Amino acid sequence: MIDLGSSYLGIALKNPVVVSASPLQKEIDNIRRMEDAGAGAIVMHSLFEEQIRLEGRELDRWLEQGTESYAESLRYLPDLENYNLGPEGYLEHLTRAKASVHIPIIGSLNGVSKGGWTHYAHMMEQAGADAIELNLYEVPTDPNTTGDQIEQRYCDLVAQVRGSVHVPLAVKIGPAFSSMANMARKLDGSGANGLVLFNRFYQPDLDLEVLEVVPTLSLSRSEELLPRLSWVAILYGHVSADMAVTGGVHTGADVLKCMMAGARVAMMTSALLHSGIGHIEQVLAQVQSWMEEHEYESIRQMQGSMSRRSVPDPAAYERANYMQVLSSYALKGGRAS
Repeated sequence: MIDLGSSYLGIALKNPVVVSASPLQKEIDNIRRMEDAGAGAIVMHSLFEEQIRLEGRELDRWLEQGTESYAESLRYLPDLENYNLGPEGYLEHLTRAKASVHIPIIGSLNGVSKGGWTHYAHMMEQAGADAIELNLYEVPTDPNTTGDQIEQRYCDLVAQVRGSVHVPLAVKIGPAFSSMANMARKLDGSGANGLVLFNRFYQPDLDLEVLEVVPTLSLSRSEELLPRLSWVAILYGHVSADMAVTGGVHTGADVLKCMMAGARVAMMTSALLHSGIGHIEQVLAQVQSWMEEHEYESIRQMQGSMSRRSVPDPAAYERANYMQVLSSYALKGGRAS
């Protein structure tokens, strides 16, 4: 009997496939369907920093101050009073979600400043969240802000939230750090029980007809998995925090690669938005079929088996592989087209 069980943030899971934060979780029926399809755990859609600020009317005052000069910018902000049900509505929804399923439910906070994080992290814990994912999403645009300042702000925020709750805390970050390995270790030391690699920063586009900056959203593809696999494989054994891969997980093969690199769980959303919630069942079937064919008895048996410290040639994850990759590429027909 193949054992698909894994653990994440100290929580036992029936399998390593976790649904990452998305609008799908705003419907309780969808959450039940995720469990029925076999999900090991679910990360709820995020409670955003802007919603927390709105509760104190800080955002309203900011909007009023900028209305005359930047009226056009208002269209880029959602109706935060109703988006994701508002802070109190979010907590009520979290409680209902937890009561509707038997698998772990992870709350999600999205932002970068201290603000109300401590208060709402505690409230999520009270609402029944088995863990909390802190989604650190920031695009630094001030040239006077240094990388050290940003990293310290992140670490201070993680330490503050860690001190406010007893449930496990995962931190979801992007890849844009000058030394990812060092930053991962800093977050680990600040109290993160898990690291979620990587956040997808959505880039705006330019509308040439109306001359406006417009928001865009594209679903991930399996090709996006590669940098995540690399960093999980590099970090494996160097941080105490459990690692999760998010972004580019679409197939059973993707899940298996995440496990072998050293992740505890593989998170997916785009695949479900594209193929439906029932896709989870197909992915798990693919994982089990591959394990049977290759005579693996458990997920734990493969976790970290292809990490940097486990493979015969660690240089495959380093610069030494760069020249080899370039020199091995041959143009079709022997010439550029």
